[in-house]
Amino acid sequence: MTISSAEGALFAETLGITRVVVPRELSVKEIRRLRQETRLELEVFILGALCVSWSGQCLSSEAWGGRSANRGQCAQACRMPYELVVDGVTRPLGEVAYLLSPKDLAGFRAVPELAELGIHTLKIEGRQKGPTYVRTAVESTRRWLDAVTRGLTPPDEVQLARDVRDLTLAYSRGFSDGFLAGSDHQSLVEGRSPRHRGVYLGRVSALGPDCVLIDQTPEPERPALGEMSSPLPTFGGTSSHLATAPLDLKPGMGVLFDEGKPQTEEQGGPVFRVDRTSEGLWLGFGRPGPDLARVSPGARVFVTSDPSLQRKRSRPSAGRSRLLVRVEGKLGEPLRLRCRGLTLESQTGLQKASARGLEQGVLEEKLGELGGTPYHLGQLDLSGLEPGLFLPVSQLKDLRRDLCQQLEQRAPRQVASQEVWLQLQETLRLQRGPGARPRLVALCRTDEQLDAVIDSGASEVILDWMELVGLAQAVQKARQHGLKVGIATLRVQKPGEEVYDRRIRALSPDLLLVRHWAGVMHAYGDSRPAELVGDFSLNVTNALTAFHLLRLGLDRLTVAHDLDEHQLEALLAEVPPERLAVVIHQHIPTFHTEHCVYSNLLSQGRDFRTCGRPCEQHQVALTDHLGKSHPVVVDVGCRNTVFNAAAQSAAWLVPRLLERGVAELRLELVRESRQETLEVLRAYADLVAGRAQPAEVVRRVGSHEQFGVTRGTMKVLR
Repeated sequence: MTISSAEGALFAETLGITRVVVPRELSVKEIRRLRQETRLELEVFILGALCVSWSGQCLSSEAWGGRSANRGQCAQACRMPYELVVDGVTRPLGEVAYLLSPKDLAGFRAVPELAELGIHTLKIEGRQKGPTYVRTAVESTRRWLDAVTRGLTPPDEVQLARDVRDLTLAYSRGFSDGFLAGSDHQSLVEGRSPRHRGVYLGRVSALGPDCVLIDQTPEPERPALGEMSSPLPTFGGTSSHLATAPLDLKPGMGVLFDEGKPQTEEQGGPVFRVDRTSEGLWLGFGRPGPDLARVSPGARVFVTSDPSLQRKRSRPSAGRSRLLVRVEGKLGEPLRLRCRGLTLESQTGLQKASARGLEQGVLEEKLGELGGTPYHLGQLDLSGLEPGLFLPVSQLKDLRRDLCQQLEQRAPRQVASQEVWLQLQETLRLQRGPGARPRLVALCRTDEQLDAVIDSGASEVILDWMELVGLAQAVQKARQHGLKVGIATLRVQKPGEEVYDRRIRALSPDLLLVRHWAGVMHAYGDSRPAELVGDFSLNVTNALTAFHLLRLGLDRLTVAHDLDEHQLEALLAEVPPERLAVVIHQHIPTFHTEHCVYSNLLSQGRDFRTCGRPCEQHQVALTDHLGKSHPVVVDVGCRNTVFNAAAQSAAWLVPRLLERGVAELRLELVRESRQETLEVLRAYADLVAGRAQPAEVVRRVGSHEQFGVTRGTMKVLR
């Protein structure tokens, strides 16, 4: 849902939500402010793979693969190679090709402040990861949080360094602070590989028939930018990167030779011999082993696996649910077990022990015999048990069996039935109002495009500008020519960014195109514009969502880009069409990201304060492996949107949309010239007026498209 501000959290609270997952793009400083301004519990992502796009705002998988990343079907287009195109010219970047593939997040440095803030939950990625990674991740985070809670000591820092090493071996694309320390566009994306690399060992300096010599000189690291309000542990070093414990390389460990070409077959395999000589570190391999003829001096060497770690972390209990059991009892009373909200009591009372009583070892043995069940005994709490008491072993076994049985039989939560769903629809349903003449509206991003809209004789326009000074001038120009003016908000609002909405409202737009939940809450305000329209980024994909937002005070809603033709038809059958807008021509916004490609690749700057703003002098595009160049546009908040190279058209749907009575048909432009914009406007105006057929319109607008026009997300699924 992209709940990224206090106003967004307030919207969630109106739905009865009690906890929100903080977007991974928020820094600790911003999380602190959010914590102060909301009553909701906050859950912070602390460890695992990072999406380059804001969660809930990724349409790459939908645009290119017909599967929605916003609905859990990510095709990981961010992990593909891209070429950088600057002002129409491809710029070679050497081994750097994975321009949208972030390093993994290891937010240990932020835990002290997050704990001090009272964050409710630390979130760890486990999906699609093996048991070795999951167990190492959970145990290392648990140890570090416990250490922070009681007060850090040098042994804790040593243990964390070992845990970071083990995590790196289990799975890592390289670790960073993500955005927890603020934006650092130079460290978030390295760009050399999208895959697991492990622990860096060194570089190949010489090769033999079945062995290689490794130069273990450390590579220099750029320290990460820190925005934390208090100093964080450096773990004995001066770098703000996490320290990693030394690696004791042993036979059996796996290594990989990185030549900077991860899309080809990389060489690697288990080490058979480890020899430390005066020349350096020699690694020997068996047969079959890596093809060393395909390994060059200078290749990076990574240790990618450790069998002993896998054996240690993947023992059977790692795949079973961990039970925390509290044991209570007094002389003459039943023994009680408390676990996951259940309480079980023994059949008879506790007796005085004549010899060995219910000691820790006895209880762990008898209650921990959970083989063949989905559980394992994680921890026993005996603080409520009087010492020196006895209970027959048979009753301990009965308690264990009863506990497992009740846990397995516990009824899951019941999902609302179909009848309740229909009742909710009827409660929120809005009556269809009088039909209105459909509006054909263009969304412009440049002065040239605005000039084309004025030339076309249109009566209104929506402005989506990169900077606010130019936006004010564009509003003035549009009004001088008698146009009704709409303005688009930022797609995301972070804590402290309320100023952008205030400056937009100060321009007194006739229409506000709302893209974030904070803007939805402005429906309650006195300074709302004449019209308030929810945009595609609110992800309106069903009638229940639409009804709720319309009842909150929005005048119209833009249908989400995730819907295909049949799903759009189903939505139009439920929701009054005069309250809906459909985008019928656009370059679909695939990624919306906090990471700035301009800053990363055209400057040495880490954030907007130090980048020199190359976005004001250059235009960037990213060319994919199919040769299609996708424009990258920066908004006023310095966020990048990667737009699909090919425009998508729903021209063939327009006759049906007109028949249905859809209120607004929108044309969204990215980098079209004045003449191209004028042709797009005229072609669709002819279609709406009945002067042109859909196929003709697609041909006309396609003549200006480098890669043509596609049906995109509006395709029919057969």
